[in-house]
Amino acid sequence: PAGAKIACLTQTTLSVDDADRIVRRLKTRFPQLVAPSRGDICYATQNRQEAVRALSPEADVVIVLGSQNSSNSRRLQELAAQCGVPAYLVDSVADLQPDWLRNNHTVLVTAGASAPESVVRQCVDHLRNRYNATVEIRSICDEQVHFPLPRGLPAVQL
Repeated sequence: PAGAKIACLTQTTLSVDDADRIVRRLKTRFPQLVAPSRGDICYATQNRQEAVRALSPEADVVIVLGSQNSSNSRRLQELAAQCGVPAYLVDSVADLQPDWLRNNHTVLVTAGASAPESVVRQCVDHLRNRYNATVEIRSICDEQVHFPLPRGLPAVQL
């Protein structure tokens, strides 16, 4: 009804493109819609998506470390595929298939927001040891995000 208040919420780990598409579609039907800001998308998720978009065209294959149940890990795989690069989502180095890496010289390794750093290290070590890979660390975004302590919680000197 006219004058009705309507709002929508999106998952914070949704891709920025998907969130924008959903909000645009909803606004065609509900012009008075109040939607979340793009800034509500998790900064780590957004930065990883931007990195995959920027670096996938330089890669022969993309390995995304993360759970099949992880929305943001699946989005990273989809983004790489949209760039025309074969992309595989794996839980761990044990899931890597040698055929994916055969005759591929440049492998982009990325990870979903919930993938442990240890899994990334294991994958990189595997590529170094098994394929004599040279690792080049590339940074697309500078993540200098600091979260203040809640009121009343004392800071600890380290």
